Amino acid sequence: MSTEESGQEDVKASDVVKIGITGLPSAGKTHTLLKIIEMVEAEDIIVGGMITEPIIFRSKRVGFYVRDWMTGKKRKFAHINFESKLSVGPYGVDVKALESVGVKAIQNAIKEADMIVIDEVGKMEVESPGFVKAVEDALDSDKMILLTLHKKSRNPLLQDIRRRDDVRILEVTPVNRNLLPYKVMKLIKGELL
Repeated sequence: MSTEESGQEDVKASDVVKIGITGLPSAGKTHTLLKIIEMVEAEDIIVGGMITEPIIFRSKRVGFYVRDWMTGKKRKFAHINFESKLSVGPYGVDVKALESVGVKAIQNAIKEADMIVIDEVGKMEVESPGFVKAVEDALDSDKMILLTLHKKSRNPLLQDIRRRDDVRILEVTPVNRNLLPYKVMKLIKGELL
C-alpha cells in the first residue's frame, strides 16, 4: 500500500515528531544532532535549517559560526573579539549574521525540507526577534523538527518550547549520547511512543 493509499500523507501537525535535545554545555547536543541528521538523511529525508559550529583557535573555543544546513553557507555570528552592543558571556554577538544565515535557513526549511533542524535555541540566538519568530513558525509548521535547547535559560521562548504538548524533550548526557540518536530515529519512525 502506498503512502497516498494509507492516508499517511494527511498527517496532522500533532502527529509530527518534534524533539528538543537539551543538556549541559559540552554534553554533546550538537554531536547528537549531527549524528541524527546523518541517520535521517540516509533514509532520504530532506533536512534543512541551521546549526552552530564552534570556532576553535589554539584548542580554545573563541566563537561560533551559524551554518545553513541545505546550502552550506556560514557566517561568524559570535566571537570573543567582536565589538558589539550585545554580548553573551565572553562573546560579542552579530545578530545580523544570525538573521542573514540562520533565520533564512529556518524559513527556507519550513518551505522546502522534510525535517527542520535548529541548533541551538540558546542565550545568544534568542536575542534576535527574527530568530524567535522563525523558531515559532517552525514549531507551528507541519514538519518534523529537531532542536537543541539551552538547558538552564529561562528565556520566554525556551520556556514556551518546554511547555508545548507537541515537543518531546530529551536530555543528552555523557552516558546516553551514543544511544540517543538511535532512540530519536525510533521516534521518527513511530516505533517508540
